[in-house]
Amino acid sequence: MARAKASELAPTAQASGAPARSSATSSRSGTTTTQRRRATAPGKPTLDLGLSGLPWDLPPGMDPRHVCGVDEAGRGPLAGPVVAAAVILDPARPIPGLADSKALTAARREALAERIRAEALAWSVAEASVEEIDTLNILHATMLAMQRAIERLSVAPRLAQIDGNRAPRLACAVQTVIKGDARVACIAAASILAKTVRDSQLSTLHASFPQYGFDQHKGYGTAAHLLALREFGACAEHRRSFAPVREALRGRGSVRVPVQGWIPDEAAGLSPPDSAAARGAAGDDTGLPDGTDATPSMPPLFDDDWLPA
Repeated sequence: MARAKASELAPTAQASGAPARSSATSSRSGTTTTQRRRATAPGKPTLDLGLSGLPWDLPPGMDPRHVCGVDEAGRGPLAGPVVAAAVILDPARPIPGLADSKALTAARREALAERIRAEALAWSVAEASVEEIDTLNILHATMLAMQRAIERLSVAPRLAQIDGNRAPRLACAVQTVIKGDARVACIAAASILAKTVRDSQLSTLHASFPQYGFDQHKGYGTAAHLLALREFGACAEHRRSFAPVREALRGRGSVRVPVQGWIPDEAAGLSPPDSAAARGAAGDDTGLPDGTDATPSMPPLFDDDWLPA
């Protein structure tokens, strides 16, 4: 399994003065889609970006047109890539109804995703592949997907507001926000784009592997998914570094694979054997103890603190 190229791990600065454009790029590690819409004429920014009564205070002097929200989808599932999105909203065109994607119906998410793509100043969706997840571990792969999404925005942000308590190493300032997808409009928008893209990918994957029911559980470790793993074994899109997949492979006489990281899927009641140690300190939703680097030889991908602008 190949590691990510060093060029993909290094921070990349972007210029923001290019004319409006749209583009789509495909690669072995996933598909990235970016789009930029010309900004509304400058004026006093409106901080209420549609997240009903939950404005987020920006640092003094920070224009929201230079702030991107970042979130991921698919860290806990047993199959498929992890997808990240970055969104810069237009403060002059707030989008009502933005919220944590998990709190919305599928139909509502799709409707909002369409508006975000049409009305945001810039947006980008990127991913880290199953191979990268198994090579780097899920935490590092998630950081890599976020890094790719931010770097491929057509407008260079001055600040990235990121859901959770970990952030990739970037060329701009970083602010992590616990439960940010329910508190910050641009993060909510990113969560909606990431989830709708990943859900669509897993529905497409179902056509190739209908026996697993990917269209229903989207790769999460539900009882039905675990039964299918035991009956049919793992397909190419299953994450072999995750314990339930590894156990299914062992049970069918497959070659044992090394474990580099496994994030418990609490919604499905799954956890590794030593779950207390794996979860780490309270409030750390990465599933790893504070300060743990499961792949010490990897270049640093994330910081917990602010980075210089």
